[in-house]
Amino acid sequence: MNLINSFGIVQLIPFYKFRMISLSLLILFIAFYVFYNTSEKAIKHKTFGFETWLNKQQKKGKILAVALLVIAMLLSCNTFGLGAGTMLFFICLMTVGSLIVILNPLKLLTPKSITILFILSLLIEFSII
Repeated sequence: MNLINSFGIVQLIPFYKFRMISLSLLILFIAFYVFYNTSEKAIKHKTFGFETWLNKQQKKGKILAVALLVIAMLLSCNTFGLGAGTMLFFICLMTVGSLIVILNPLKLLTPKSITILFILSLLIEFSII
């Protein structure tokens, strides 16, 4: 069994049985939401509970968001390859970012709705494979 991915890095856990698209999208959502809440111009709501920490610790929040974006990009590239993974990452980044910018001021982003969407995404992902 070959555990070396397309970057030449040895994988500790073989992820060949499932694709991790849902996990990558969830990490991407959290990263963009952290970036959104560290912005000075954004309309902020205390929906998830960590927004007050982000307002006080903006530099740490931005570092966390960049780290999460890198993790989401690596998951995407590990799943689909370098070219297609990068393209998918940026398409999902634009989609998730647009949804956050549109839905957050309307207070439609709640932990319940995000959990339901994530579980639905997991169900669809595992039923396709």
